[in-house]
Amino acid sequence: MRSLLVASLVVFSACRWWHSGSTTPARPPRDSASARRPTQPVAARDTQLEQRVARLELRQLEKEAQVEELQARLDDARREVVRAMAKLQSLATRAEAASGMAEAEIALQTLRTRGTPQGVPELGQASQLLQLATAEFDRQNYGGSLYLANQAKDAAAAGQGRVASVERGSLRQGEVPFALPLRLQTAGRANVRSGPGGGFEVSFTLDGAAPLTGYSYVDQWVRITDDSGRAGWIYQSLVTRRQ
Repeated sequence: MRSLLVASLVVFSACRWWHSGSTTPARPPRDSASARRPTQPVAARDTQLEQRVARLELRQLEKEAQVEELQARLDDARREVVRAMAKLQSLATRAEAASGMAEAEIALQTLRTRGTPQGVPELGQASQLLQLATAEFDRQNYGGSLYLANQAKDAAAAGQGRVASVERGSLRQGEVPFALPLRLQTAGRANVRSGPGGGFEVSFTLDGAAPLTGYSYVDQWVRITDDSGRAGWIYQSLVTRRQ
């Protein structure tokens, strides 16, 4: 009897040990918030802001070109004043001034037949310079008159270049002309397209530091011509100011 009791206790203890050993302890619930991999923030692209910045950069180029042009004209005007003092009574200088004014008038008339003051700001500039040249000629300041007449011819020639660029392609919606042509150059190898956008076909390709003249822009695309007279559109970041 005693042996049977001892055997029962052994069997009972073994059963309790087997149940306690086979039971898998419950795992604490996992924190899904801490276990989830953090996602990287996606930067939203503001197209309107990019276009606004691009327009401001183009306007800055335009203003810098205007200041540079005005400073160059001022320096040239000072030198011409000195020359005019020595040539004031020279008949040869009087003839040169008259010839220069006639040439400027012809260039101006040609520009008037091809453009309007709104689309060609050089037309107003050339007209004003020619008026100043006429006034200096009447004062017998022939050197100053010749200088102003040459400036009028240069402005008219720049206007004709702008008109020729526009004539090769129709004026685009939203196209904004610069107050004066910008002296630009390529920042590297760059494609020139037939229109203001990456979807237009490539007209030609230029190497780095190729001289260009910019006339207007649409968003971030600049209408240009190169030294050989080829016209097209180039992306703004591909051009810089030409010294």
